[in-house]
Amino acid sequence: MKQLYPDLWQTRVEQPLPNVPDLKTRAYLITRPDGNLLIYSTGHEDEHAAMAGLGGVRRQYLSHVDEAGPALAQIRQRFGSELWGHAAEAEAVRNRAGVAPDRTFEAAETHFDALEVLPLPGHTVGSTAYLYRSPHGRRYLFTGDTIGRDDRGVWTAGLLPFSEKAQLVATLERMAELAPDVVLSSAFGGEHPAAEVTPQSWRAAVEEALAPLMAQAG
Repeated sequence: MKQLYPDLWQTRVEQPLPNVPDLKTRAYLITRPDGNLLIYSTGHEDEHAAMAGLGGVRRQYLSHVDEAGPALAQIRQRFGSELWGHAAEAEAVRNRAGVAPDRTFEAAETHFDALEVLPLPGHTVGSTAYLYRSPHGRRYLFTGDTIGRDDRGVWTAGLLPFSEKAQLVATLERMAELAPDVVLSSAFGGEHPAAEVTPQSWRAAVEEALAPLMAQAG
């Protein structure tokens, strides 16, 4: 694992779907004295071992159903962790991973007085962002596949054939109101998975991602 900040670690890249070679994902571990939080998922067993060395995993949070796979059961079995996800995708997670979330949410919640759970549909019906206020002073925004940078460094929205464009536009406009210091996507950005931002550069990033959507008819 790669340490990004005092309490934030990034797993190495992986390709979870062999038939989609361009799909590259990473997960992030937030270390906390009362138990570590895993955002997204990783199937790398060496990364699971690294997490064990950092204190294990208390909770795992999914940003959307596409992160569901065999690793969810492996992580739960190894660490006794609690899996969280959006209620709208709980059954789909079970179908894909063989395990369902232990706990679900439908609306915004705050966990541990530090992690804002922000259901923001569009990319999928259950897409969720997480905003973590680190005691070390930074605010980490985990966007899932809703927005991220492509391999050229261009900010891009996660509009796929199954996505709801109108919801995605509204979600991006909501995200622009947030004030992160670091933005960390899931499947976006094989070369650029994380970015430090200012309020101004973050609004510009969202506008860059929104522009192609707004230019599309319908």
